[in-house]
Amino acid sequence: MGIMLNSEVQNRILQYNPWLTQPDQADALIRLYLPATYVLREAEPVNLQRDRALLIVGPRQSGKSTLAWRLLQSCSPNILYLNLEDPLLRSALGAAIELVTLLRERYSFIRAVFLDEAQHLTDAGIYVKGLVDAKLGIPLLVTGSSSFHLMSKTRESLAGRADRLRLLPFSLKELLRQENPANTVAAGSLGEKIFSRQMIHGSYPAVYLAPADPDRIRLLSDLTEALILRDASDLFRIKRVDVFRKLLTLLAGQTGNLVNFSELASICHVDAATIHAYVEILEERHIVKVVRPFAGGKRRELTTSPKIYFVDNGIRNQLINAFSADISLRTDKGALMENWVFSELYKRLPLTAAIHFWRSKAGGEVDFVVEQAGKLTALEVKSADLERPKLSRSARSFIDAYQPERFVVLNRSLEAHLTIDNHQIDFQTPWINWGSSLYF
Repeated sequence: MGIMLNSEVQNRILQYNPWLTQPDQADALIRLYLPATYVLREAEPVNLQRDRALLIVGPRQSGKSTLAWRLLQSCSPNILYLNLEDPLLRSALGAAIELVTLLRERYSFIRAVFLDEAQHLTDAGIYVKGLVDAKLGIPLLVTGSSSFHLMSKTRESLAGRADRLRLLPFSLKELLRQENPANTVAAGSLGEKIFSRQMIHGSYPAVYLAPADPDRIRLLSDLTEALILRDASDLFRIKRVDVFRKLLTLLAGQTGNLVNFSELASICHVDAATIHAYVEILEERHIVKVVRPFAGGKRRELTTSPKIYFVDNGIRNQLINAFSADISLRTDKGALMENWVFSELYKRLPLTAAIHFWRSKAGGEVDFVVEQAGKLTALEVKSADLERPKLSRSARSFIDAYQPERFVVLNRSLEAHLTIDNHQIDFQTPWINWGSSLYF
């Protein structure tokens, strides 16, 4: 049984894939999907495999489609691109068998399929499984701004069929490599400049590469509204968009503090279950991340209330309209730097690593505790300038109790080392080791 597509659907497919009728212009047409300035991502290179899917997930406008087109250039012009945000294509090719039949009957020459914005499918995981299991002998690239439909509900069905790649806004290391590829200027001064821009305007590609601060603020405003209005109300059918917006603003204002869901619910005049559901959506959309306390088995620890950080400082600052560039004068400079450190950790660490914080009943606290491959690394974040290496009482307590592999005091002024009871403590600025090499 063949597949019947009306002329409107056929024309729409060709509109998205003009190289199918103009193969001699394919390279130029595909380059239109790539930005004038391309920042090499840490995720590259990725090998495309036949009869296997590559899932590229991450927040809206983080560069997922751009990366996909970079990877697909080797398959030009035999690429089939389907934008699943388009309701006509979703209606015509809403089941995997329909796309499989189309490929076998009409596009047997295709060497790669690119499904963009796959979160708009009813069940993207089952759809992808069907395509892979059809054994078409070609790779499948799938992008989505939410892992909710791609992975969470179908993790088992995609086992052995897909690789997952998380793409977030630019990291400091990526930007340093882009702006100083030949290492011709001091990494420290350039790194500090990049760090300062990331702190205020964040690292979303379009925002970071915009020519001036007013352009960056305008783009952040547009992006934030898209996250709140379009995604919240359209994709997730959130009825109380006003509550969703208020919750985001409250979270932005208490970055790095312990979060009380019941208190947030009271302020927003909804129940705690609604707040939990909204935070889960924000996590799935890679806007915020819930960081839970480190539970090392000591009775003196607090192990209940989490903290919530934003994946991007720019979104956080947009929500509270805080764009003052003089970080030293900002009342929220501690929260600002702590959020930046979290975002860099989240971008750099593998999916198997876990980020926590530590807090004792006596009030001791370590900002971040990273568990990776059975080892612990702990970080304290200091937004104030340090003149000499000095370890806090909280840090000493944590080191005594857990013997971490490394302990880092991240600050803006001091590069030094301190040895206490045979433990080396590194005092570092973000733009030196974090920029020149992967710290973890």
